[in-house]
Amino acid sequence: MTYHFAVDLGATSGRTILASFDGEKVEMQEVSRFKHPMLPIAGHIYWNLPGLYDEVLLGLRKAKAILDEKGVTLSSIGIDTWGCDVAFFYADGSIAGLPHCYRDPHTEGAVDKFHRNLTRQDTYALTGIQFMDFNTLFQLDTMHRNSEPVLEKADKILFIPDALSYMLTGNAVTEYTVASTSQFLNPTTGELDRTLLAEAGVSRDKFGPLVNPGHIIGTLTPQAQEFTGLGAVPVVAVAGHDTASAVIGVPTPDEEYAYLSCGTWSLLGIESSTPIINDASRGYNFTNEGGIDGTTRFLKNICGMWLFERCRAEWTEADAPINDVAALAALCHDSKCDSIINPDDPTFDHPVSMTVAIRSYCAKTAQDVPETPADYVRVIFRSLAARYKEVIGWLKELRPYPEIKRLHVIGGGSLNGHLMQMTADTLGIPVVAGPAECTAMGNILVQLRACGELTDLKDMRRVSAASTLTKRYEPGV
Repeated sequence: MTYHFAVDLGATSGRTILASFDGEKVEMQEVSRFKHPMLPIAGHIYWNLPGLYDEVLLGLRKAKAILDEKGVTLSSIGIDTWGCDVAFFYADGSIAGLPHCYRDPHTEGAVDKFHRNLTRQDTYALTGIQFMDFNTLFQLDTMHRNSEPVLEKADKILFIPDALSYMLTGNAVTEYTVASTSQFLNPTTGELDRTLLAEAGVSRDKFGPLVNPGHIIGTLTPQAQEFTGLGAVPVVAVAGHDTASAVIGVPTPDEEYAYLSCGTWSLLGIESSTPIINDASRGYNFTNEGGIDGTTRFLKNICGMWLFERCRAEWTEADAPINDVAALAALCHDSKCDSIINPDDPTFDHPVSMTVAIRSYCAKTAQDVPETPADYVRVIFRSLAARYKEVIGWLKELRPYPEIKRLHVIGGGSLNGHLMQMTADTLGIPVVAGPAECTAMGNILVQLRACGELTDLKDMRRVSAASTLTKRYEPGV
């Protein structure tokens, strides 16, 4: 039996997990769960990086107590987080200010502002990444245009999982999968593109060496060892981007599937042996992000349960059972409102009121306007399912083989049976829901391979299937 520690950070909340592996199955125990809200300061939105690091250390200390009770030791540590955002460090290892959050409004219109000398076609041809204002390239270019001093004075620029690993080990790396979200990693050369970085006013030298999932970054520093009570435990560069970790954990026996990581965002895509970069993929705004073993996660970002959660925040228990998510989701059957919205319309990015935004969209498009919580839930679920169908149609067009015979849904949204059945009915193919904890599973699986416990991706997915439960939804059932 070996034991491994996973840090799984989503936007605004995180958790730490202690996993055991007996050679066949992984069992996971949540050690801690915490909120890490965005910090609004001086017109910007930041992340509390020291606070995140503190939560990691506290989780490790709690894990040490659990391990001591069992009389066992920890074999490895791995960290995954959201993508795009970066932290800055001075040459002595100290933090150079708080990192910008991807929702910071300072990047509004940043895509157009970046393309002063290059065209969008040029940028997409080099990276294959969809255009979003908060991509790292445009964040750095915005800071450059605004003459933020930290950009010049910082010695290191590290993505959030790499930053936390650096704080734990003192060794700086740039993990491939999270770097691929930046829009300055070239998937053809496998390196950070110096032309794009230069256009944003940043030197390649500020980033650590590029490493693949499974690379051992180093061991806990003496200071971290003293605080946690642990020894020189190895810290592994897992698939640092949470979606990359989640896809690794998909318990699939073959390639005839698409995946949907369903949470605040819906990330819908396929695994490809090579990047898919052409005029059609650029026109549909698909992205080519790094996966394990040289694979490409060819996917599209879709606004996900953000719509549902923002509406839920506006209601009270008198309106709907907001404290019982399953009961709230079930309201979709109590409505006849068949309006469809485009979840990715900019109207829904940051509205003051999500319900007002949905009503306005329906009125503007000459559709029935939702009135009750049941109406809103039905409109949201139907609209998400319709968007999934549209995107899968594009996927079939862009890579017709192998055939997409089912949709694997992972993440918290997979627990929403009403949305899952509606999706199966709309797509006309089975939906396999689960595991909800797929990101943490993928994190652990990479650690196991780094420790010599597993061999390849097929072996990793075999263990995931043996360790998790799924539920299958058939169309029309």
